[in-house]
Amino acid sequence: MKRKITEHLLKWKDTPGHKPLILQGARQVGKSYILEEFGRTCYKNLVKVSLDLVPDVRDFLAKKIDPMEIIAFLESMYNTRIIPGETLVFLDEIQDCKRALLSLKYFQEQHPEYDIVAAGSLLGVAINNEESDEGRFSYPVGKVDELTLYPMDFEEFLWAMDKDILSENIREHFATNEKMPESLHNQASDLYQKYLVVGGMPESVLKYRQTQSYLASREIQQSILAGYDKDMTKYSSPATAVKIRACFNSIPAQLAKENAKFVYKVLKEGARGRDYEEALQWLDDAGMITQLFRANPPRLPLRSYEDFSAFKLFMHDVGLLGAMSDLPPSAVLEGNAVFTNFKGALTEQYVLQELLAAGASPAYWSSERGDAEVDFLLQGAEAVYPVEAKAERNLKAKSLRTYREFFSPPRCYRTSLERHRIGKLTEDMPLYAVGRIVEETGSRGLT
Repeated sequence: MKRKITEHLLKWKDTPGHKPLILQGARQVGKSYILEEFGRTCYKNLVKVSLDLVPDVRDFLAKKIDPMEIIAFLESMYNTRIIPGETLVFLDEIQDCKRALLSLKYFQEQHPEYDIVAAGSLLGVAINNEESDEGRFSYPVGKVDELTLYPMDFEEFLWAMDKDILSENIREHFATNEKMPESLHNQASDLYQKYLVVGGMPESVLKYRQTQSYLASREIQQSILAGYDKDMTKYSSPATAVKIRACFNSIPAQLAKENAKFVYKVLKEGARGRDYEEALQWLDDAGMITQLFRANPPRLPLRSYEDFSAFKLFMHDVGLLGAMSDLPPSAVLEGNAVFTNFKGALTEQYVLQELLAAGASPAYWSSERGDAEVDFLLQGAEAVYPVEAKAERNLKAKSLRTYREFFSPPRCYRTSLERHRIGKLTEDMPLYAVGRIVEETGSRGLT
C-alpha cells in the first residue's frame, strides 16, 4: 500500500552527504514494511538485519564497532556486496542492540557514503530504560537523520481502497476552490465514516480491503492492542506496567468527558501527577499516545506558552480507540443516538492524527474560567490559527466565537460533515480534508 513517507525517503536518498536514517513510530504502523519496499525498489540490493532474530550480528558488534569491519562482516554473512549508493543496509529492531545504535555515529563520521536505515518500535523506551541488560543507551544526537511514521492518514486510506481519482478530485477542488460536487462530497464523507472504524493501522486497512469486513478489521485491532499490552509488561517494571496500563486504558473515558482534560483521579482516587509521570513518558516514548497541551495565551511561539499541567491524552489511531472502547462499527456508520456523545471524542482523535500526519504539532486553548475551549491551535509563520472539530453538520461554535473575540486570528477553521465553504472569518473544512488546513496555514514543522 502506497505511503506518503516514501517521498521523504527518496528525498533523503538523493540528498548529498545524508546521515544514517532512523525511522520512528509506534509498533505496527508499517516501519519495517516501508523500509523493505524502499530498499527493494530504490536500490540494486537490500541487506536487512533483524537484530531481534540474528544473535550473530549482536555478538559481532559486542566486539567490533569499526564501520568497515561491520560492512565486511555483513557482506560475508548475507553474501551480498554492500556498495555505496547501490545497497541499502536496514537494521531492524535496533532497540535490541545498543552497539548497533552506537555504530551509526561512526558510520556518519567515518564512512557517510554508505546508505544505512534503522527502525525500532520501542527505541524511545530502550533509550530511557536504565535497567537495560546492555546498560544505558546512548542516542547518536546530531549524527542521524530522523523521520516519524504515523498510521495511514485518510488520503492513504483512499489510495488503499483504490479511490485514487477521488483523492485527486479532492486535491483539485482545494487547488482551484471550485465547488465540490455533492455526489463526490457524499462519497468522500461515506469513506471517512468507514475510516473511523477501520483506522489507519496498515494491517487493519489491508484486512478490510481484502474482506470488506469490519469485524475482521476489528480482530486485527484487538490483536494489536493485545501486543501493546504485552509490551507494557515486557519492557517495564511490574509496578510501572500497572500504571502504564491504567493511563492507556483510561483514554476512552478521559476523552468521553465533557471536558476532555486528563484527570488523574479517573485512574485512581487520590492519584497525583508525579505518580504517573514515568508511565506517561513510557507511552510517549513508545509512540502510543499524544499529549496535547493547553496553550494560554495562544501566542507565538506556541511551545513557549504551553501549560504542562493541563493536557489531553489521545491514542495514535482512531480505529484502535474504537476497538479499545468496544464501540460497535454500526454505531459509527449508522449514527446511533447512544453514540452521539462519544462521536465528538472520536472526531477529535481523527482530526489530531490527520494534523500530526500532515506535519503539524498542535496545542489546544481553554479560557481561564473553563467556559470556552478550542480543540486545536496551529502555529503558522505569522499567526496562531484555531481549529474547532465538529463531528456532524451542526456548525454552532460558541467557543470559536469567544476565541475570535479575544484574539482576532486572521482565519478560523471548523471541521464538519458539510461541504467546503470559505466565509469572511471562518473556513468550514470537510472532515475528509483536514490535512489541507496544515497546508493552508503553513504550520508544518513550525512548532
